[in-house]
Amino acid sequence: MSDENFSLENDYVVEAVKSADSVFELIELFAQSLVFVAFIVGFMFRTSTVSGNSMRDTLYNGDHLFIWQYGYTPHAGDIVTVRKNGTLDETIVKRVIATEGETFHLDASAGKVFVNGKQLDEPYIKEQMHEMLYEDGNTDLPSVVPENCCIVLGDNRNHSADSRAKNIGVIKNENIIGHAMAIHFPPYRIRKLDSIRKYVNK
Repeated sequence: MSDENFSLENDYVVEAVKSADSVFELIELFAQSLVFVAFIVGFMFRTSTVSGNSMRDTLYNGDHLFIWQYGYTPHAGDIVTVRKNGTLDETIVKRVIATEGETFHLDASAGKVFVNGKQLDEPYIKEQMHEMLYEDGNTDLPSVVPENCCIVLGDNRNHSADSRAKNIGVIKNENIIGHAMAIHFPPYRIRKLDSIRKYVNK
């Protein structure tokens, strides 16, 4: 073999090695990027599955939700997930009705909710609310929501264990996992979830 041919083959091997190194570097960079994105997404978001019918017709049993959890503070009208704690046997999904410092009054016999002295307009509820008696008893909700707490109710108001029940009551903000932003499964249910709180126009 001539020196010229040997040199050409050697150059080819060197270039092939450089190309292989570049490919492996790209693969490594891509893998690191995926890990970073997964970490960020996992830190900011989580998923949750609706169990039961207490939020119909907004949410249905089996809906899969994207939950924003990073730095979240409850806002009235948001749909939230509440973690298991001393009073809850399982995670629940409800709507925030009133937050700390707000006045709250529930007139179940008339099917009306008042916040800050104004009646809420609640187009999201399945049907007009009526008086409910819970197996473990009803709780007397405070007229003013305590600091770092909120009151949550289900949209299917007549079939929902929520802040009205003695074993749930007022929710501490620290037990709120996050804000349900959207349904991502099943495909025919994919949609953004709106935060709604407005008052009846009089």
